[in-house]
Amino acid sequence: MSFILILIFLMLILDLLWWWLSDRVARMARHRQVWRCIVWIFAIFQFAALSGVLISRIFSERMDEILGRFVISAVFLWHFIGLPIFLIAMLVYGVRSALACRKTVTPEPVAPDPDTSVPNEPGLSRRNFLIATLAVPPAFTLAATGYSLHQQSEFRIRPFELRLPRLPKSLDGLTIAHVSDTHVGGFTRGMVLEKIIEETNKLNADLVLFTGDLINHALADLPHAVDMLLQVRYREAMFLCEGNHDLIESRFEFERYARDRRLPILINESATISIREQAIQLLGLRWGSPGARSPRAREHGDVMIAQSMNVLKPQLNPQAFQILLAHHAHAFDPAAENGIPLTLSGHTHGGQLMLTDNFGFGPAMYRYWSGLYEKNDSKLLVSNGVGNWFPLRINAPAEILHLTLRASET
Repeated sequence: MSFILILIFLMLILDLLWWWLSDRVARMARHRQVWRCIVWIFAIFQFAALSGVLISRIFSERMDEILGRFVISAVFLWHFIGLPIFLIAMLVYGVRSALACRKTVTPEPVAPDPDTSVPNEPGLSRRNFLIATLAVPPAFTLAATGYSLHQQSEFRIRPFELRLPRLPKSLDGLTIAHVSDTHVGGFTRGMVLEKIIEETNKLNADLVLFTGDLINHALADLPHAVDMLLQVRYREAMFLCEGNHDLIESRFEFERYARDRRLPILINESATISIREQAIQLLGLRWGSPGARSPRAREHGDVMIAQSMNVLKPQLNPQAFQILLAHHAHAFDPAAENGIPLTLSGHTHGGQLMLTDNFGFGPAMYRYWSGLYEKNDSKLLVSNGVGNWFPLRINAPAEILHLTLRASET
């Protein structure tokens, strides 16, 4: 939480810097009063909205409900994408202009050519830059926000048919609805939640397995998230594990509430069920180390994953078909080493912002970020997640995975 507050404070300072620089630019543009008015309205809107987000974080108020999805989306898109780009552009232009001034030699006076009044005017490119500097930020934010609002309610059903050598033949055709990263809260609420429930129920899966980040961060959203889970239908069973966003406000309170509502949550635990007279063991990995009390970033490293896997190892039942639920996909490495045939994960959001399928934040941050991965006889499915903590996705569509398990042909 302290990191988030520091980040918001930093963004507020950068807002003030952009405001000051843009106001100086507006004073040099034609129609300066109009441009200054545009800059001030946009800057005050962003500064006030981000201050509201800061207040909500400090006092645990539901500011996202008050501000609405449009405002919150605009705040995210401007501060995470627009603001850094435009500050860097202004810095680069300023440095280039300063270097150009140092190299300029005063030319001999030349009589003006009446036939070339505008194209030869030396201030033309500078004025274009000034106009772009002032006009593009609000235009970009408005366009990106409009697109993101449409995108936030859309997700796909992504089918996979998995041939698993160690799947008992009696389980051939077993279906799983893999749901992950709903992030119930600012961007996932209301009709979006209803659509997630409806589409999951249409799959009529044997198992519904949820791999963490049920809520975005606020425990106040947990009752809505639990109500969503209680409306999900399945033929045999549903299980879930926890994710990092679930624990932002309080690991203890999240886990206590889940236990009190009797959710089938597995926290370094296992459960064995029988389907078609065959034992299936579901294992759920804790987020962070076994003794962790907070969801800090350092707790989701490979060392912490290995520690939690050491807790699960003695529970492994070799007589059952095993499925591991782990929010972080890097759990696949120790899972494969221990012979677990199927691991389901989320967390990555498919990379969220990807230039191509293999170039973007996904591969830059994770070994496994979307889709199917294999090691020997073990397989991993990483879901892009069906909800959002960030309002925009590029080449990483939200999804629910629909798995059909197939026994080996041999």
